[in-house]
Order: sequence, then structure tokens, then C-alpha cells
Amino acid sequence: MKTDDQQILAQKPEQDSAQPKKHISNQITEGVIWKQLLVFFFPILFGTFFQQLYNTTDAVIVGKFVGKEALAAVGGPASTLINLLIGFFTGLSSGATVIISQYYGAGKSEDVKKTVHTAIALSIVGGAVIMTLGILFSGAALQAMSTPEEILQLSASYMRLYFLGVIPALIYNMGSGILRAVGDSKHPLYFLILSCLANIILDILFVTVLKMGVVGVAVATTLSQVISAIMVITILMKTQDSYKLYLREIRFSPVLLHNIIRIGLPAGIQSTMYSVSNLIIQSSINSFGTDTVAAWTAYGKVDGILWMVMGAYGVAITTFAGQNFGAGKYDRIKKSVRICLVMAALTSVLLSSIVIMGGRVFIGLFTDDADVVEIGLRIMRVISPSYVTYICIEILGGTARGCGEAIPPMLITAAGVCVLRVIWILTALPLRREVTTVAFSYPLTWTVTSILFILYYLKGNWLRRCRKLDLE
Repeated sequence: MKTDDQQILAQKPEQDSAQPKKHISNQITEGVIWKQLLVFFFPILFGTFFQQLYNTTDAVIVGKFVGKEALAAVGGPASTLINLLIGFFTGLSSGATVIISQYYGAGKSEDVKKTVHTAIALSIVGGAVIMTLGILFSGAALQAMSTPEEILQLSASYMRLYFLGVIPALIYNMGSGILRAVGDSKHPLYFLILSCLANIILDILFVTVLKMGVVGVAVATTLSQVISAIMVITILMKTQDSYKLYLREIRFSPVLLHNIIRIGLPAGIQSTMYSVSNLIIQSSINSFGTDTVAAWTAYGKVDGILWMVMGAYGVAITTFAGQNFGAGKYDRIKKSVRICLVMAALTSVLLSSIVIMGGRVFIGLFTDDADVVEIGLRIMRVISPSYVTYICIEILGGTARGCGEAIPPMLITAAGVCVLRVIWILTALPLRREVTTVAFSYPLTWTVTSILFILYYLKGNWLRRCRKLDLE
């Protein structure tokens, strides 16, 4: 027997009679699929590009103007730990994006409104919890990861200052997710461009002019996050559509919070397991010394190109599937998956070629140390040719989540990526102790997990289960 909360989410979508037609002007549920995917995809892509530039600026400036120790401190174990906490909340908040996209596609304006206010309340409370945990346990966590002594204090200082600004960061992420859920991928792009420019200016001021080092980078990042949060809250308050935000109405709606958590928690757990496996990988990298940590950090920024593009495809297909599911257009979902897979495959092959051919130049942007560059190139030659093996994880998993199927994608990713990656590190690395052994864990686990997702998508009857709930 389903609970009341499940029945609310599962019921057949009905249009709110008072809801204005303008809310479907984004045409996600109409028009030529590949055109609509690209119209939605490119603003997300450019937005994630500026998000990557936002993060990369910190690494470039400290690497060039402070040193490889500062580069390792900002982008090594500290970054991995930050992603552990932020990633969990981002996964959790994806439940709000899915629910809002389904309600918006179905024309349920009152449910959209309540979900928006519940989502913002969740970002505030979640941010407060993460800030507290991050400030209290940063030092101990870094020590547990065997962080090299020469970067330990720098990393701890960076993390504590970063977590001071985590509430506005989560508000921005949630607000951007709300906008994308209703088909607005342009405003998040504009906000990221402005906050990125602010971050670059503040980085230059604090690091190169005021000589504040790693502390300056953290302060610049925090201030930039405040700016982005203010912008996204402002646009949500100004809209006249069903997702309009009223500050006095920010509170939890128990039924909708349950639905958000029901869909978002598996994604949050999945992200956490990703991060835990990356913590183990980072600990292995730390044991090779500062040069390898710096090289791993530099390549990670280059590798961010893949995550940037595939993440944009993932957001696009999740929202696309969510709105079309809410509108009852199931055949359109299947067609969009095929089209999105082709586009992602072509893009991944192109990215592999660009990264491999420009490897030395890309790594050289972060450091002039010859040893660090050479280690980075060795890592790159193992991981970059295999980008295409990742696309099914993002596209097929995102589609299922967009339709409300959250647990199976989490279990597949947990087994195929996280568990297998840890097993590889614990068994293969002692036998062949080289950084390339660590790097090989990525193409190995991407390939296995993609095969599992293909089998699930073709044989798992996931859409039939979602449709059955939809009709009850």
C-alpha cells in the first residue's frame, strides 16, 4: 500500500485550471527534440564552463603565484573532502529539481510553489549543518587522509574558510536547480558569469596584490558565492510564474519534503559513495608525495571539462524527462534518450582528442614544475581516451531519476563505480604501486557501470513501473 506522500507524487497529472499557459513556453514538452535539448543544453554547458573556470581560477592563481604546495592544498585532499559534503546535499537537492519539473510539466502551480519554498528551506538548514561539520572536523579529516605535512595547515585553513560561505553556495545551487527545472537555463548562466568574474578579480586582489595566499583564495570564493546567492534569490522573487519565491513563506511542507528526500536521498548517497571512493583514491595519491598530489590536482581541473559537459547533458535529460513524464509523453522520453546519447558520444570523443593533444599545455597552465607536468601527463594518457565510456552513466541514470526512479541508478552506480573502484585500489595498487594504477580505476569502473546501466535501461522495465504509478 502506498503512503499519502507516494500517492501525491504518483497520481495522474492534471492541469491546474488557473495556471497560466506561459509556464510551458520553454517547449521542453513540445517541438523537435534535438533542437529543444540543445536549446536547454548550451546555457547549462556554458554555465558549467564558468563554474569550472570559477574553480580553476583558484588553482591557476595559487599554483602560479604561491607555489605547488598551495596548489596541492587548494585542489587536493581539501577539494575531495569539500565535494563529499557538498555533493551529498547537491544529490539530495536533485529531488527538488525532479519534483518541480514533474509538477511544472503537469501544470500543478500550487505544488510547484510549495516545493520551491521547501527546497530553499532545505538549502538553508542543510547549509548550516554542513558548515558546522566542515569547520569542526576539517583538520581531523585531512590527517585521516594522510595529507602531506607541508600542505596540512594550508588545506585546513582553506577548508574552514570555504565552509563559512557554504550556505549561500547551497542556496545558489538550489535556486539554479529550480530555474532549470522550469526550463530556464539562461539565468543560472548569467549568474555564474558574473560570480566567476567577481571571483577572478577578488583572487587577483587577495593573492597577487595583498599576498594573502590560500586564505585569499578562500575569502574570494566565499564572497563570490554570496553574490551568486543574492542574484538567484532576486530572480526567484521577481518572477510572476508559479515558482515565485516569498521570503516569509520559506518553510518545510512535510509531504513535499518527504518526496524530495525520497527521490533525492538515493542521489545524495550515490554522491557520497562517489566521494568516499575518491577519498580512498586521494589517500593513495597522497602517499606518492606533494608532486603527485599537485599533478592529480592539475589534471583534475583539465578533466573537469568532461564533467562539465556530461553534467550539462545529465541536467538537460533529467529535466527533459521529468517535464515530459509529468505531461505523460513517454515516447518522447525514449526518443530524447537516443538523441542525447548520440550527442554525448560525439562530444566525448571530441573532448578526448582535445585533451590528449593539448595535454602538456593544459597541465602547464597550473604549474611550471617539470616533474609535476610529467606526472600529470601520465595520468592523462590513462584516463582521457576513455571518456566515451562514461556517457551512459550520466544519460541513462539522469533519465530514470527524472521520471522518479531514484534507487536503482544509485545502486548501479554504487556497485559499478564506488565499490569496484575501492576494490581495485585495495587489490591492484599493492601489486603495482604506480600512479597509473590508480588512474586506471576510472576507465575500468566507467565501463563496467555503463554496461550495467544499458542492461537496466533495456531490461529493467523502469519506465513501465513509473507509468504504473502515474496511472494509479
